[in-house]
Amino acid sequence: MAITGTGTRTETGTGGPQPGHPPTLVRRVVFGGLAAAGAAVVIWPAMAQQPAIRLFKIISPKDEIIIGLTDADTRDLGGGDVAALAKRLVADGQITVWRYVVGRDASGNLRHAAQGKVALLRNDTVRIEPYAPALPVAPPP
Repeated sequence: MAITGTGTRTETGTGGPQPGHPPTLVRRVVFGGLAAAGAAVVIWPAMAQQPAIRLFKIISPKDEIIIGLTDADTRDLGGGDVAALAKRLVADGQITVWRYVVGRDASGNLRHAAQGKVALLRNDTVRIEPYAPALPVAPPP
């Protein structure tokens, strides 16, 4: 099928690519590759940035919650890993941290956001795990 100067379509009868136009498969591969490369350029800096909030999953016999520690909190703990958090919880008996939940920002995008402060008790905590968020993490208010 070819488009004439008047904008109407006519049958060409060849069934193959028109002179000067690459085959459809080649165009799809080239343009698809360019689109993927463009997306990688946009996504790569976002993936390379280290989040300012570290999230952990706290598991108790009754439920589990996601908590977040700011850079200041991790400095106070003596490190931003599970061991430092567990040591502080055992030593002090309880700690106060930000609870994080999934919500929407002002533009409607999903993200993890601080819901409020909660106290973790040594007796109620069974396990602490690092939590790798799939969504962006907003800093606490």
